[in-house]
Formats: sequence, C-alpha cells, structure tokens
Amino acid sequence: MPKPVRHCGLDFGTSNTTLGVANEMGARLVPLEGGRVTIPSAIFFDFGTDETLYGRAAMAAYTNGGDGRMMRSLKSILGSSLADEAVRIKRRIIPFLDVIGGFVAELKARAEAELGHELDHVVVGRPAHYVDDDPLADRQAQDQMESAVKAQGFRWIAFQYEPIAAALDYEQQVTREEVSLIVDLGGGTSDFSVVRVSPARPTAADRSADILATAGVHIGGTDFDRLLSLRKVMPELGYQTPTADGKRPLPSAPYADLATWHRINRLYSPEMLRELRHTMREARDPERVEQMISIIAHREGHRLASAVEDAKIGLTDHPIVPLAFTGEEMGLATPIARADLERSIDALIKRIEDRIGLTLTMAGLPADRIETLILTGGSTQIPAILKRLRTMFPVARFVDTDAFGSVGLGLALDARRKFG
Repeated sequence: MPKPVRHCGLDFGTSNTTLGVANEMGARLVPLEGGRVTIPSAIFFDFGTDETLYGRAAMAAYTNGGDGRMMRSLKSILGSSLADEAVRIKRRIIPFLDVIGGFVAELKARAEAELGHELDHVVVGRPAHYVDDDPLADRQAQDQMESAVKAQGFRWIAFQYEPIAAALDYEQQVTREEVSLIVDLGGGTSDFSVVRVSPARPTAADRSADILATAGVHIGGTDFDRLLSLRKVMPELGYQTPTADGKRPLPSAPYADLATWHRINRLYSPEMLRELRHTMREARDPERVEQMISIIAHREGHRLASAVEDAKIGLTDHPIVPLAFTGEEMGLATPIARADLERSIDALIKRIEDRIGLTLTMAGLPADRIETLILTGGSTQIPAILKRLRTMFPVARFVDTDAFGSVGLGLALDARRKFG
C-alpha cells in the first residue's frame, strides 16, 4: 500500500481557495465542496441556526436572505490594521485572524476526510507583496497567516510565492529551457516573476538561481470590482450627487465602504443608518440615498458586490451586460459596458504595466527576451488587460493555465519537493 501523502499546498486566495496534494505520480487538487476543487473564500455565520457555512453554501445562504454575517476577501486584511480587529457574531467577539483560521481548519478537515488521512505539512502560497512598499507590514502579514495556519494543526509550514507556484505547474509540460514571465492577477494582488523553466529542473532542491526577478502590487480583481461599482453603481445610490443647496457633494465614505468587500460589514450599525438618514434629508436626490439605506438596513451589501463582480466577469465575453441586483425593497438593472470597466481600471492597469516593467528591469532583460507569458488568475482574462500584455510582449507565446488551479497544483509540487 502506498504511503499516505501528508503534505499539501494551500492557495488561500482573496476570492477562491484550493488545496493540492502531490505524490510521485503528479499533483491534483482535492475536492473541497460538492465535488468541486475550488471553494469561494467566503464564510457566513447564520444567526438563525448558529451554523457557520463556507464557500458556495455561505454565499447561497446570504443571497437567499439568511439572517447572519457574511465575510469574504479575508486575505485582504493581512498586514492591515483590520488584522488586529474583531467581528461581533451575535454575542461573540471573534478576532479576524481567528475567522481566517476557522476557514483553514474547515478546508483541512474536508481534505482529510476526502483523502482518508491527516495532513500535517503545508506549503502556503503568498503574493510577492501582501503590502506594497512596507517590508515590515509585509512580514507581519506572512506571520499572521502562518499563525492562523499553525493553530489548525499543521506542524510544518513553508511559504512559496504564488507566481513561482504557477511556474512549477507549467514546468511539467515544457520540453526545453525557456525564460518565462508569470503574470498572476488574483483577487487582491498582482504578482509577476521572471523565471527560467526547464524539464530538467523541477526536482532541484534549490531553484533560487532560476528566479530572475519577482515583484508585485496590491491590485487585484476586488479593486476592479470596487472601481467599477464606484463609477456605475454607487451614483445610482447618491454617490457624488450634491446636497439640496448644491454647495457640496454627499459624504463619500459610506459609498467607498459599500463598494469594498472587506469593509461592507462596517456599515451594518445603527449609527451608520442614522448618519445615512441625516444625509438623505440634506440630499438633492433623497430617493437615491433611500435606496442606499434599504441596502444597508437589509444587509444586502455583499449581494450587491456579487452582482457587480458578476457584471465584470460577464464583460469578458459581452460588450454590455445589465447589473442584476434585486434587494428586499429595491433593485438595480443599470447597463454596464465594457468601456465602463476599461475607463474604471485604466489607472490600475497602468500601475500593473509599470510593475511588470520594473520586474523586467530587475531581471536585466528587455521585453523581447521573454519567450513565454504564463497567465494565471481570473483577471488575466479581462480584454483590456490582455490587449496591454500583447502590446508589451508581441513576440511571446501566451499560455493560459488553469486560472484558479495552477497555483494550488504548483504549491502541492513544492510541498512534495520540500517534504516528500
């Protein structure tokens, strides 16, 4: 009987999570929810049943109007001031890092049930930068993640950069040495690595000489959602509209929070409702603010954010899509065009371009020396981003990996190399 594989790779993502295992035969992702190998990084604390739901079950319970607290994009708090804060769940006060730990514990339990044995070694994926331009906060973010993972029973923990993991997955299919640029556009971060890949190198104990440069920026799919929401959705609720006297715009902070996944829960308080009712009395268009109040009062912020995300995804294949949001008392069906998304995120795409340029400079290579562009992460499919990348690298071969699975597979291969 083959020896059980007790090591795994964990790709805890801002939007989705995977867990992979690898033996001498290769790597695979472990089904984590209803036979699917990806699970949304979402938790729903159901106040009615006192259950904690995860992934698609969490999102369905929230979308169906369940009474409770929805949490998503938890990775975004690592290294930020929110990591030291807590969330109230009925009468309990739970630190945010314990919420992350609970999600990891659930994944570990599901994977062990699927595999039939314990997992105690793990390689955890991390972005090139959890926090931009702050090495101390970046290190603190990794320490926070390590602490959350260790508390769930993993005895040996290592970290690997997510774009390097994607390269390890791709390397299984190469037939000659290549110089590749890995472009990993995740939910919360964008990471770039220039890597030398080769069929002869996957088992090497030390690959540091093959990593020519790596860099990243704290920009990802949730930022694209936020900016699209602020441009096309929040104005429907009063954002940037004036007061009745025309002397100033309405306060923007609540709208910014409503457009940002991990800050939505901050709005669900009696104090915020009182503040918004005061804003409505001063507004030139009070009916718009009234709709904002309805969303907050019925705790529908994450449902609205999901509708914006769905619209963004739909724009990959369609030039125009309708926003499909139906709340308890109101709905929004604003048409959104691909051009709206492109205008919303143009500045962020420029920052991504600049960081890619920096990565090439660090590697000491011009763009025409990049033979292969390895794309991973759902946002690499956004047409405006693909167009910019093809302009930057006109002679490179573009390789589409498993957008949501390649990092988890690469982390599993790295775990086999480190712990096998």
